[in-house]
Amino acid sequence: MTRKISFGLMLLFLGTQIGVTQPAAKAQTPVAPTTTTKSICSTQLGTAIDAVINRPLFSRVRWGILVQPLSTGSTLYSRDAQKYFIPASNLKLLTTAAALQELGANFRIRTSIYQNGNGVLRVVGRGDPSLSDTQLQTLAQQLKQKGITQIQRLIADDSYIQGDIVNPTWQWEDVQSDYGAPVSSFILNQNIFSLKLVPQAVGKSLQVVWIDPGEAKQWRTINQSVTVAQNQSTYVNVTRELSGTALRIQGQLTTNSEPSLIDLPVVDPNYYFLRRFRAALATEKIALGQTLVVTGGVHQEEIAFVDSPPLSELLMETLQNSNNLYAEALLRALAGEKPRVKTKTSADVGLEVVKANLTRLGVDPTNYILVDGSGLSRRDLVTPEAFVQTLRGMARTPAGYVYRASLPMAGKSGTLKNRFENTSAEGIVQAKTGTLTGVVSLSGYMNAPKYEPLVFSIIVNQSEQPATVVRQAIDEIVVLLTQLRRC
Repeated sequence: MTRKISFGLMLLFLGTQIGVTQPAAKAQTPVAPTTTTKSICSTQLGTAIDAVINRPLFSRVRWGILVQPLSTGSTLYSRDAQKYFIPASNLKLLTTAAALQELGANFRIRTSIYQNGNGVLRVVGRGDPSLSDTQLQTLAQQLKQKGITQIQRLIADDSYIQGDIVNPTWQWEDVQSDYGAPVSSFILNQNIFSLKLVPQAVGKSLQVVWIDPGEAKQWRTINQSVTVAQNQSTYVNVTRELSGTALRIQGQLTTNSEPSLIDLPVVDPNYYFLRRFRAALATEKIALGQTLVVTGGVHQEEIAFVDSPPLSELLMETLQNSNNLYAEALLRALAGEKPRVKTKTSADVGLEVVKANLTRLGVDPTNYILVDGSGLSRRDLVTPEAFVQTLRGMARTPAGYVYRASLPMAGKSGTLKNRFENTSAEGIVQAKTGTLTGVVSLSGYMNAPKYEPLVFSIIVNQSEQPATVVRQAIDEIVVLLTQLRRC
């Protein structure tokens, strides 16, 4: 059995190791909130919530909270609800709401191959985040069915998505981690490659096993790891040097322990795609000559294609698992067929479309400042009111049920699967989580048993407390909301 290490890479930057920002996309270790069976009147809610957030250990923490009935704009509780907060992955609520409104639940992203004559094929990527080796094999099989046995030249056209492949405001260590993988016209296997570190005899270096042997040729590996005795501590650091060509492996695993699986972001998505496609073509006995990457060109006859799953399924991955890459791909999909402006990136255009759709939903545009689609950037600023306005606005749309069903459910699914278990919130809260260092957020819907349906947003910033401590307090507040009754 392989043990997968889920952690942000520690980066060797000019000889200095930099600490890791908690990924926005990772599930959190839960701490069960204190649960009581008492009911509370809506007039008592403020006092009950204040008792949680005014504890001495939160004296330096910024809280932003808004709780309202879903059907009306009346306020049950508010704390700095119109102030800006770093939202972390709660921002995905805005990106996905806009995508669903603009593109529709049945929208799919196509990857196409065109025949340009003289043995030249052109593959056009359009930023499908779900594309994997399986779909590459499908494309290769389609070409074989067309009678193609040799390709003189394969051109990868990456013009569909324009701009930086990683957001320039992301922190450097995030860009080096699997949760900060690059987004471009070509996304394959979520633009991540993997290797296993396998313990050997005591004193020996860990064995490096590349899942994709072709990827091993792209790197110079510096293996400074060691296998230790059973009673020793274990840790692994994989760092990418500033040049981007060397991987340094440090740390130790105990002999006879399970291998550790390490996920790393690819450096050049276009050529990663071409390397993997060459392998897929080889399995179909299709010889491939020259490959190159271009931006733009003429498309002639489409001879092969694969479509992504519908947007409704892409939303599930984005929100249930807080997938940053999917959120960023959807942001760029919003630029889609919009008129191209040379001075604007696809992400810039996508953000304009997000703003237009949120305004149509009734979200005050002064309530947010967005710079990415995932919430990984610390320059994103959103008020709790913006999230409540978005959630309420989406609930009024025909696609509102798709949106809500995409959210994690307390104690049941996604990043909330292990939270709220055996509490009164289990199964009746659908909400989006968010975590960065010093930031914890939770916004969503609740079907209160003795009250009308609620919508809420809770964001904590500038916290020096462990995320588990803050999360427990947030969960206590949510459990309080389940106890509301009319008095």
